Amino acid sequence: MRQLILKVQSFLILLVLVSANMQAQKSPVDMDRFIDDLMKKMTLEEKIGQLNLPVTGEITTGQAKSSNVAKRIRAGEVGGLFNLKGVERIRDVQKQAVEESRLGIPLLFGMDVIHGYETVFPIPLGLSCTWNMTAIEESARIAAIEASADGICWTFSPMVDVSRDPRWGRVSEGNGEDPFLGAEIARAMVRGYQGKDMSSNDEIMACVKHFALYGASEAGRDYNTVDMSHQRMFNEYMLPYQAAVEEGVGSVMASFNEVDGVPATGNKWLMTDVLRKQWNFDGFVVTDYTGITEMTDHGMGDTQTVAALALNAGVDMDMVSDAFTSTLKKSLEEGKVSVKAVDAACRRILEAKYKLGLFDNPYKYCDITRPKKQIFTKEHRAIARKTASESFVLLKNENSVLPLAKKGTIAVVGPLADSRSNMPGTWSVAAVMNKYPSLIEGLKEVVGGKAKILTAKGSNLMSDAEYEERATMFGRTLHRDNRTDKELLDEALAVAAKSDVIVAALGESSEMSGESSCRTDLEMPDTQRVLLQELLKTGKPVVLVLFTGRPLVLNWEQENVPAILNVWFGGSEAALAIGDVLFGNVNPSGKLTTTFPKSVGQIPLFYNHKNTGRPLPQGAWFQKFRSNYLDVDNEPLYPFGYGLSYTTFSYSDITLDKSSMNINGEIMATVTVTNTGKYDGSEVVQLYIRDLIGSVTRPVKELKGFEKIFLKVGESKQVSFKLTADMLKFYNYNLDFVCEPGDFEVMIGGDSRDVNKALFSLQ
Repeated sequence: MRQLILKVQSFLILLVLVSANMQAQKSPVDMDRFIDDLMKKMTLEEKIGQLNLPVTGEITTGQAKSSNVAKRIRAGEVGGLFNLKGVERIRDVQKQAVEESRLGIPLLFGMDVIHGYETVFPIPLGLSCTWNMTAIEESARIAAIEASADGICWTFSPMVDVSRDPRWGRVSEGNGEDPFLGAEIARAMVRGYQGKDMSSNDEIMACVKHFALYGASEAGRDYNTVDMSHQRMFNEYMLPYQAAVEEGVGSVMASFNEVDGVPATGNKWLMTDVLRKQWNFDGFVVTDYTGITEMTDHGMGDTQTVAALALNAGVDMDMVSDAFTSTLKKSLEEGKVSVKAVDAACRRILEAKYKLGLFDNPYKYCDITRPKKQIFTKEHRAIARKTASESFVLLKNENSVLPLAKKGTIAVVGPLADSRSNMPGTWSVAAVMNKYPSLIEGLKEVVGGKAKILTAKGSNLMSDAEYEERATMFGRTLHRDNRTDKELLDEALAVAAKSDVIVAALGESSEMSGESSCRTDLEMPDTQRVLLQELLKTGKPVVLVLFTGRPLVLNWEQENVPAILNVWFGGSEAALAIGDVLFGNVNPSGKLTTTFPKSVGQIPLFYNHKNTGRPLPQGAWFQKFRSNYLDVDNEPLYPFGYGLSYTTFSYSDITLDKSSMNINGEIMATVTVTNTGKYDGSEVVQLYIRDLIGSVTRPVKELKGFEKIFLKVGESKQVSFKLTADMLKFYNYNLDFVCEPGDFEVMIGGDSRDVNKALFSLQ
């Protein structure tokens, strides 16, 4: 017995020592010592190998595919892999690196976990419309738990590119048009993925992307040129990237576009001067898919030239191009790159692996018992359902058509009514489509037999079959119906005739937005518009459940359809969440984070624009020799921050506790918000500020704060915002970050257009 006790005591002491050692290794000094020792043992080829990120597995996202990966892993020529799904497969590959290579350096395993893993949350644009940072952080936390349970330790998210052009397909993958809101979301996502310090096996490394300015591509066309002043970059586009860096993001992905005439992947000013020197980023930079070799098409030189350009710019890891592994040794011999640059890049990759704890335990993320317990759980799905319902934006509700009663007969019509695969939305690469209910299935579950639900397709996605094929890639087919348009329409009208109310499931398919899914026409596809027109002619109440990954042009729909609920693509639980909102179990509270134009010709259209010297007076449509159009007014259809509720809210005038402050002072701005309607509900109270006179021109308003509040019927609540000099700062002509004394306008309201105003000054 005594011997057993001694053995137990010895074992406990050993555990304490191991634990202490692991904790000690978290210190920068010990990390440096460990990596110094490791790098002394590494050959040049092994160092360059750490900079190599080939793709393998069943999921590929680009135009190339590396081969012979296993052999290269054993030779120490691979630093990580991406889009390999399944913990057992990942464990087998990690074993090759750790047990069959000379130095046993573990691999990174990354994946495009963009808005959830198998439990899928709303597309990022939809998620941003919750304005709920707690929910957004929780979505990333759950994504990290599930991805890590399946062996993933690195996600290529968050995508924080500010975009004001809804023609660009990847607007669906970002957080909208505002840098302040985008920065708050960036911080929340990084916290959710990385947790406290990435020490736990359910915390993974985030990768903020795409650095930089990708969302400003000319003509709204993917991968296209970006060109703007540095002042505009820093005032309107850079803040979300910087916020992610300040939050401690582990990695940054370079963007495809050029900046100042140099592709971002080879842009030293971006990667070194701004990212590392100005923002003190200490993680590593990875290219986007084949980003290095694509610089050849930009006109920057052959593979060897552009690989050297990328390394010298400060890029550390080459995704898929194999440009570093095939050329850097030769470039070293020719003096085009230095050993110091190779060592610096290698060190950053090794540091990331160290911080993730992979040197302590290479199989940290390879517990094969976790997937059954932690992926697509009942708890995760419930949270995703609630979050999805909070992301939907009620655009119109004439005569309170919504919420619907759970009774009678309901027609659910449209090409998106009976599709499971389109519910999760674009960039849901780990989704398991057959697990997710279609809209019809979700509505039937929510009504629970209290109402009869009939359905018909009504139309194909659009009349052009080739266009539909391009819009339903990656297993998202809508199974094009070979019946004539009239046959499809007649079936839908017959179903509608038997019903008390019509739910029209229309809009975009999931792959009509996302990467390389740019559009010039943002109106409802032709056959769907005809279907909607004919459904309205029945005289039955019609609710448009609008699926979309971007702002659309909805002038006709706004004028003619009684109720419009924008549901984006709500994820794996979207169908149930839509039912929750349609039938009043949840009161919608989403607010737009992108402006909806009246015409594509208005694009780019965004709330925080600047005045011209000849601004159109407020409320006017056209005045000659003013900044306007002949054929449409300047106003959006739906402004930034807009979103209705089943209830109504009133705002009091703004009360300021003082009218002026100095640079070290503060002013409290307060409004009273009252629920004046018939339903309990949530409201996003939004704070905007305008700098009335500046040394450079300033926007007409800028979001500087928001608070989401819940009010019961008849309840009032005071909401206060603290105004400080830091909120007034901007980058001036010399790119100094300053606030200037003068007069300011503070605005508070339920969207960017309908606000109350007050004045204050900075002394």
